[in-house]
Amino acid sequence: MGQRDAIVAVLRRGDRVLVIERGPEARRSGYWAPLSGKVEPGESQEEALVREVGEEVGLTVSPLAKVWESETDDRRFRLHWWTADVEEGEVVMQPGEVSDARWVTVAEFLALEPTFAEDREFFERVLPGIPGIPEV
Repeated sequence: MGQRDAIVAVLRRGDRVLVIERGPEARRSGYWAPLSGKVEPGESQEEALVREVGEEVGLTVSPLAKVWESETDDRRFRLHWWTADVEEGEVVMQPGEVSDARWVTVAEFLALEPTFAEDREFFERVLPGIPGIPEV
């Protein structure tokens, strides 16, 4: 069985990024992480991004650019990290999948527990170099 593709949504408002606490029905429940989801067969990464964000937090987004690639610690998924513009609107969490959602700065994300090593690496090393992200 090969690696599955998944997207990670880097949704920004000013110097903050949307992260969720994974709900009881999600894999790795209780972890704080940017929103993510599987790319379905026949779907582009951009389409998966728009669909997953809409399903999980009810926001409408426009994909901008793929900014990083990593894999999950169990190597089951190759993660394609995308920035996206977020239209105005409130987060509407999908019960079961999302327990909490917060717009956080880099420092606030790094203080959350538990988080995944690859997410910490992204926030520490990759995010500050992306255009349009203010310095911490």
